Amino acid sequence: MASGGVTYKPKNKKRYTTHGFLSRMETEGGKKVIKNRRRKGRVKLSVSEEKKFLVKRMNTVKSSKASALKKSNKKK
Repeated sequence: MASGGVTYKPKNKKRYTTHGFLSRMETEGGKKVIKNRRRKGRVKLSVSEEKKFLVKRMNTVKSSKASALKKSNKKK
């Protein structure tokens, strides 16, 4: 009897090439997906845009922590 192994081994390159913006724009159905996400007002249209927002979010968190430290130092 064959044992069932791990079937999900995530790879970012595979994810971007399958679900990324350029691959969506290659097919008619993919263009519909992008169009519907734009119409609904989604900030992220596809998987490949996650990097942009992750970097922005990290910078925002860093700057908010820095400003909080400055405020606490001014009060002293």
